[in-house]
Formats: sequence, structure tokens, C-alpha cells
Amino acid sequence: MRSSNPVFSRRGFSRDNGTAGYGQQPQAGGPAVGTNPYATGNPYAEGATNPYATNPYAPQDAQVGAPQQARGNVMTIDDVVSRTAMTLGTVVLTAVLSWFLLPVDSANLGKSYGIAIGAALVAFVLAMVQSFKRKPSPALILGYAAFEGVFLGVISAAVSTYIADGVVIQAVLGTMAVFAGVLIAYKMGWIRVNRRFYGFVMAAAMGFMLLMVVNLLFAVFAGDDGLGFRSGGLGILFGVIGVILGACFLALDFKQVEDGVNYGAPREEAWLAAFGLTMTLVWIYLEMLRLLSILQGDD
Repeated sequence: MRSSNPVFSRRGFSRDNGTAGYGQQPQAGGPAVGTNPYATGNPYAEGATNPYATNPYAPQDAQVGAPQQARGNVMTIDDVVSRTAMTLGTVVLTAVLSWFLLPVDSANLGKSYGIAIGAALVAFVLAMVQSFKRKPSPALILGYAAFEGVFLGVISAAVSTYIADGVVIQAVLGTMAVFAGVLIAYKMGWIRVNRRFYGFVMAAAMGFMLLMVVNLLFAVFAGDDGLGFRSGGLGILFGVIGVILGACFLALDFKQVEDGVNYGAPREEAWLAAFGLTMTLVWIYLEMLRLLSILQGDD
């Protein structure tokens, strides 16, 4: 189905076969049959079949060969756009509220930081619970977005107050620029998401996170900035790497959305796509904010 959203439809983000039934194969221009990323735990495994050929949400007593799920119940680009708007809107709303309701002046900084860290931990738990669920839960996803917004609001207010006024707007614009750039590159075919790309991104991300954890442990026990991965020249380098990794995750998200539409994924899986996009954009924003903060602090 051609999306009614003018941005995605002009860029060809959706496919004309986006409303294909569970038992139908993608039409010309879609992914080759036998490479459906939803077939196994590895989203880019080869040689698999389309799991939506059999409707997992059909009644148990449905006869073999019965008509597949109605066209209106499969995921479209518009579903992904609307769900993503809801999750990102929740993040922005709670971030703005926490910015104004949780002051970061010297008298309230400790309390506000405590609330922000608590909100981040709750958001992490909700994200983990959703990650292990077989079906998407809008309540969990929106709850994650709400608590993540509280954390982002306090951190953004603190950076704007104590490091550089205006850096938050720069980070937001930088995040939007990365999103637009990756989307255009993906549409133009400059980024090809395959098993090799997926493996490289996941290995790089695990290495990056491991280094950040080690740096945090050194910072806790040795003080200052640990191994220096969060400040100075190394901080700038790892900030750039973090943004690049976020851009790679965006490409993986776009591939997931494209394949979900092509293979007629259930409409409720649009929530999973929105969840992934929101987490990736939060990652990019935080890395952009940290990078710009280091650059502003060195001026």
C-alpha cells in the first residue's frame, strides 16, 4: 500500500505490496522469497520461509487453507509512523515536563538527579521486559517512553545550565539530521543491510558498550573520568563512534520496517518498530548531546 504520509511515500519507504496477506509472497521489488528476516531469531538469516504464511493470531480451530487475515490487519508504513509519533511524543512531553518541574539548581540538583536515575532504571527494566515478550505491549512501550523522557529532560536541563546554553537544540537538530541522512542513504541503496552488516554492527556495539562499562567502573573506583572515554580527545572519538553506531541501528530499524510491510506482519508489530526507532533515536540524541558538550567545554 502506498503510504499517505508525504515524506515516506515520496522517498519510496513503503512498497505497493505492503498489504500482502500472510500466505502471499512479496511482489516484484520486495525481498526475495526465502530471505525473510522474521523467520528466525537472527533477523537476517538466509534460507528461511515467511512465518506469516500461517497466521499466528488466527483461531486455533481454523481449518487449514482457510482465508488468511483480513488485509486491514497487516502492518503498513502509516501504522509505524503513527505509533512512532506516539512514542516520541511521549518522550518529548515528559522530557519538557521534567525540565520545568525538576529544577537543576544547586539546591535541587541532587534530588533531580536521583529522580532521573530512578526513571532511567525503570525505563531500562520496561525495555528489557518488552524485549523478552513475544508480542508487543503498547503499555510497556509507552511507559518506557515516559520514564525515558524524564531522564532526558533532567539531563538536558543540566547540560544546558552548567555546560552550554543552546547545546540541547543542537543535539536535537543533529539527531534529526542523522535520521534524515540515514533514511535517504537507505532509500538510495547506499546502505545495504545484510547478514554481514548486521554482524558487524552488533559486534561493534557490544565492544562499545563493554568499553563504556569498563570506563564507568574505573570512574567509580578511581574517580575522575576513568579511562578518559567520556572527555577530551578520546571522548570526542567515542562520541563520533557512538553516533555512527546509532546511524547503523537506524538502518537496521528501516530494514525491519520494510521487511515487516513486505511480508504482511500483523499490525500490532508496528509497535515494535516504533519501540526500536525510539530507542535508537534516544541513543543518537544522548551521544550527540555528550559529543557537543565536550566540544563546547573545550572552547
